[in-house]
Amino acid sequence: MSGMDKNCDILISGGGVAGLTAAITLGTAGFDVICADPAPPITDASTEGADLRTTAFLQPARALLEDCGLWPQLAPHAMPLEIMRIVDASGTDGALRVVRDFRAADLSDQPFGWNLPNWLLRREMLARIEELDNVTFLSGIGTRGLLTRDAEARVTLTDGTRVTTRLVLAADGRNSPMRDAAGIGVKTTRYGQKALAFAVTHSEPHGNVSTEIHRSGGPFTLVPLPDLDGQPCSAIVWMESGPEVKRLATLPMPAFDAEMTDRSAHLFGPLKLATRRTVWPIISQVADRLSGQRIALLAEAAHVMPPIGAQGLNMSLADLRALRDLATARPEGLGDAAMLEAYHSARISDMRTRVAGINLLNRASRAGATPLQSLRATGIGALYALPPVRQMLMRMGLGAT
Repeated sequence: MSGMDKNCDILISGGGVAGLTAAITLGTAGFDVICADPAPPITDASTEGADLRTTAFLQPARALLEDCGLWPQLAPHAMPLEIMRIVDASGTDGALRVVRDFRAADLSDQPFGWNLPNWLLRREMLARIEELDNVTFLSGIGTRGLLTRDAEARVTLTDGTRVTTRLVLAADGRNSPMRDAAGIGVKTTRYGQKALAFAVTHSEPHGNVSTEIHRSGGPFTLVPLPDLDGQPCSAIVWMESGPEVKRLATLPMPAFDAEMTDRSAHLFGPLKLATRRTVWPIISQVADRLSGQRIALLAEAAHVMPPIGAQGLNMSLADLRALRDLATARPEGLGDAAMLEAYHSARISDMRTRVAGINLLNRASRAGATPLQSLRATGIGALYALPPVRQMLMRMGLGAT
């Protein structure tokens, strides 16, 4: 294929969960799509390098997945999230100070969302792409050059292929090569935190409750997964300072099991590590703009935030919904200045507001000093006591704001 020229309506740089969803959504809408990713996708949990994080699709995301024919393939593997539980465990010796439940049933006859492992999402998305004649996935091939004009963009791939396209979608991560090539800047906030991501089994059932436990260093979040070998199973994201994560990541298993059981406030009985531990840096990042000439930024190329409240990918799917609606409303204007300005205007305010909100929540969750912990516990209690505020937070969780 090297040296060949190709043409398409949309070139997507990046084949993570967001990029693959975009390829399927826009392909299903009738556009010719090429999606390129430099790393071959890992679609098995046991393979080295597999993404062991999970994604909670909130309610609006499911509608998008149904529209593009993905949901029937995902539904058998999806774990419903019925309750979001916030726990403040900053009392003496990790005693619980505040426990508050946000119940989806208070607002809807559907769960808040459905949780799926990221490696499995990639597997099912690639199977769906195989069914679409107008979508091509290039595995192990990245993007390296971008030249844009009023009428088109030309992208050079890492194997030398040149692609002429009407629209480039940068879904190529927080260090996006296409964003850099378009000259779009970013503002980055570093917290000195990292996250450990892994799965555990435990003796107490999770009851389809997503539990976020606050003490210090950042939240310890358990998200329900299907049973593993007859035992209740959850995905965990454990946020702490960088040095503390480094220590935890190398602890022998019995010692690690004991520390994470203690950090979980013993709410689920003894926790046992069921996968290897993976480490992820925690930052916030916001692009200066969401579009440029013939290019739109999507997902982590546009916005990165700490993994709190299942906002990350669900914001990315809101980006994708806006792009799809603009593209299908005026297909002849795909990628033109009017469409891309409309996309920027439609998404930039929501993106900045949500990133700022998650930034505040993360700073509060790290509070180590007792007065700050007391303030956090009081704040959680006060929020829960005000029905309009509680409903607003829950609607944000359901993507209904």
